[in-house]
Amino acid sequence: MQKSFQVGSKTFVLDQDKAEAAFAAKKVINGRSTMCFNLLPLKYQWAYDLYRKMKANHWEPEDVPMGKDIEQWRDTNHVSDVERWIIRMGIGYFSAAEGIVGDNIQHVVRELVTAPELKLVLGRHAHEENIHADSLLYMISSLGINPHECEAMFEDVETIVKKNEFVTRVSKDLRRDIDLTLPENKKLLARNIFVFGQCMEGTQFYGLFGMVLSLYRQNKFPGIGQMFRYTLRDESNHIEVFRNLFMDLVEENREIWTAEFKEELRQTMAEAVALEKDFIRDCLPINAVGLRLDDFLTYIDFIADRRLEGCGLAPLNAGIKNPLPWLAEMMDIKKEQNFFEGRVTEYQKASALNVASDSEL
Repeated sequence: MQKSFQVGSKTFVLDQDKAEAAFAAKKVINGRSTMCFNLLPLKYQWAYDLYRKMKANHWEPEDVPMGKDIEQWRDTNHVSDVERWIIRMGIGYFSAAEGIVGDNIQHVVRELVTAPELKLVLGRHAHEENIHADSLLYMISSLGINPHECEAMFEDVETIVKKNEFVTRVSKDLRRDIDLTLPENKKLLARNIFVFGQCMEGTQFYGLFGMVLSLYRQNKFPGIGQMFRYTLRDESNHIEVFRNLFMDLVEENREIWTAEFKEELRQTMAEAVALEKDFIRDCLPINAVGLRLDDFLTYIDFIADRRLEGCGLAPLNAGIKNPLPWLAEMMDIKKEQNFFEGRVTEYQKASALNVASDSEL
């Protein structure tokens, strides 16, 4: 069907059938190849909806006051060694991890998907990883932590090294010319999306986030706690982006959804959980500051099963209960809440960044 528009002496003919065929060719992968970024008509409405939701949640690290955190960090009578270590592990791990996620989005997943609205939401996802990495720089600068110490932590702390290697090897598998018409390569991409969305951001981030929020709950490190809360709000959207992307990829390529592949993914999650539990033991070597190690180990099992079930996979520990119900409440930030409502307007953004960073490694 064609439609003509007469404008002065010129006639323009639009071919609706051709346009509809282009829409039908939209796919997660192996779709219509074009340099044009035509979002409409949308095929993956969820991607556009999540993009708008993520954009509405925008926040800037420098707008979070860090004065109280600096005061507490310097007060050796107020902060225990265990509390200080939890903060150091948080900064040490996440300063590397957020960049790994963003790099994989930009240089693997976004390069391989073909529908423009998927590229749109993944671009926003990558941008938020930049904000998270920036927030960690802000924390490091504010507290006066030697940045080389952070580099040393994700180079020298074995449990951090192993967690990073777990995801980077999955990312490296796709950093080459790859034929995505082959089922084995489709599985590689699906596994990548599952690992980064459900295993890493969806599970491995949650143990340490819970510890930091426990300190925040005790009115300790309020600025860091606030940034972690807003980061977690972002993470919930990131998990949903990658879950939807994973499910649509599988739906459009049903030949990969075999019993063997399902079990491979479950065992991949089991590996992620084991690595995370070792890491949690390093973060909380003794029960302290109102935290019990066993609770956080069980919590990771609980979270992992939620992620598996969300992707249509069988849980690893059926029937497990959440041992930390207060965490759900701490992580729940109303979507309509304006981030800037609570900021201290007289706070000077640059003040914390002027703190000297010359502490010894």
